[in-house]
Amino acid sequence: MIKSLIGITCFVLGAVPAFSAAETSESKPLKRPNILFAIADDMSHASAYGHSWVSTPNFDRLAKEGILFKNAFTTSPKCAPSRAATLGGRHFWQMKSGSTHWSIWPNDIKIYTDLLAENGYHVGLTGKGWAPGEYKNRGGRTYNPAGKSYDEHREKPLTSKMSDLDYSENFKEFLKTAKPDQPFCFWYGAIEPHRKYERGSGLKNGLKPESVKVPSYYPDQPAVRSDLLDYALEVNWFDKYLGEIVEHLREIGELDNTLIIATSDNGAPFPRIKGQIYDEDFRLPMVARWGAVHKGGSVVEDFINNIDIAPTFLEAAGVPIPEGMSGRSFLDIFKANASGFIAPDRDSVCVGRECQDLGREEDLGYPVRAIRTKEYLYVHNFAPERWPAGNPETGYTNCDGSPTKDMILELHEKGQSEYFHYAFGKKPKEELYKVTVDPECLTNLADNPKYAKVKKTLWHQLKSTLYETQDPRILGDGDIFERYEYVNRKNGHHSWEAYEENRWRPQKY
Repeated sequence: MIKSLIGITCFVLGAVPAFSAAETSESKPLKRPNILFAIADDMSHASAYGHSWVSTPNFDRLAKEGILFKNAFTTSPKCAPSRAATLGGRHFWQMKSGSTHWSIWPNDIKIYTDLLAENGYHVGLTGKGWAPGEYKNRGGRTYNPAGKSYDEHREKPLTSKMSDLDYSENFKEFLKTAKPDQPFCFWYGAIEPHRKYERGSGLKNGLKPESVKVPSYYPDQPAVRSDLLDYALEVNWFDKYLGEIVEHLREIGELDNTLIIATSDNGAPFPRIKGQIYDEDFRLPMVARWGAVHKGGSVVEDFINNIDIAPTFLEAAGVPIPEGMSGRSFLDIFKANASGFIAPDRDSVCVGRECQDLGREEDLGYPVRAIRTKEYLYVHNFAPERWPAGNPETGYTNCDGSPTKDMILELHEKGQSEYFHYAFGKKPKEELYKVTVDPECLTNLADNPKYAKVKKTLWHQLKSTLYETQDPRILGDGDIFERYEYVNRKNGHHSWEAYEENRWRPQKY
């Protein structure tokens, strides 16, 4: 039976008791917490952040009963490198072959799921774990790095393009296989809202086009609004299962003893967002709840990177954090029970990208590093001569096909190129945006003499981090990212190789 999405009720997660400091002190030690990591695929929006055109009541409830992070980011805005960095607790450039898309898993790097399993945790996943890439035959693993898959239970989805996985029933199945009193670590990896979408499904299911806030870098047309609603419907679907999983934790009495983090791997699958280096893509929606430690109701401004998740889980479980992890545990935020900046030095984050999808001459990547502070985003494009979203000849392959993409390209063909410039045009070597006044990053200040000192300071700060974390790109071996094998090359119909050999031409999506 299809579980209704329209009019989803907020699940009552139960009253959160107020714990005193004494109750979490050494005199009364906590049980090892369970860990629930809920990750959407390509999600930028949640209603907790004021995006009223998506409906995420369960995500929002976790924020009210826990922590809403205002400045959470991913180290790299693409599925595989982002997920690898989450597991490894390292910047994507430290994840060896895991730093690129469709790669071979680097099995010599310690990851939090393995460390927790070695220390007695029951570890598993449903849906999408680390992907896309090869982790079995050549990656040396029996199971996905995120855990053993529990995908037996299926149901008819709301649309023809959504996954038929019954994520909440699979979670219950996972719990049945745990030993008595064994703590668990579960990865709920929704496949939504990744494309493809059933076109018009948002409108069909009652979502309102007038509710959408269309970004300035898109044409405000009915087709674009409808496309955004199709995405919103799948965001709502992720939230529905999040609520069912959390409700089950309440029912079995494990809610407050479970450290929950709900977030995404990167931004929405739209032009200029997914795979690109602007706030809409590498900024993540993120909430956390741990009722046994945190009383709830906090809105935190600290800059959190997805590489901080692994050390947080390990510290909470009492497992030593490996020296190689460059992420920083934010367990102190839970213990602080406060809002605002908890640690004033958490005021910046470094991000970047390398090889994502094929489609440039010789199928080269697009190397970028950037730093985001409270006031600015500084971007350093190491190969500005390349097309950031893929070559025109191969159909701008580093941008998912969509009605929005089609419209921007059609307008470009008619001579209306403003939106094309934002989504697909080449970029200068340096970009600088004052995000406090320009959150959409439309006005590049890099060549403005007034900001020369700011630009120099940020480039120095970024370089210092890259040197400190041994980034091959800054150490002179950036070509290593091009040498990592792209294991899906045989299916790379949009690649430069396919274009040259088969005279491939971009098609309508």
